[in-house]
Amino acid sequence: MHELSIAHSLVELAMESSKNLEIKRVKALYLKLGVLSGVVKEALEFSFDVVVQGTPLEGAKLIIEDVPITVFCPDCQEAQVLPEPFPMRCPVCGTKTGQVLAGREMELYALEGEEENARTNIESKNC
Repeated sequence: MHELSIAHSLVELAMESSKNLEIKRVKALYLKLGVLSGVVKEALEFSFDVVVQGTPLEGAKLIIEDVPITVFCPDCQEAQVLPEPFPMRCPVCGTKTGQVLAGREMELYALEGEEENARTNIESKNC
């Protein structure tokens, strides 16, 4: 289960970022997770809960934003969001396309701290 090593990396990145941003206690990590990332969301959530135990992030929540697959259609000349990963066809005209614009990402993009009134955006970190 590679989600365990990903969760471990997320915790390390969040601890490093919270230290640099002088966040006393991290309440939540915000992650963008693409449909094509190869990561099982539920396994990552479970692994995160295990990995944070005994760390300064214990009790923090992992908030995952699902990123749908967006492709570029050569016929429509527009970006289109696919309702399902396969087939890779434009949902408007049915043209096959392999030009994926979004949906592969796994990006830690914000931390929420106890001392903060709002989320702190961090420089995007791909895991």
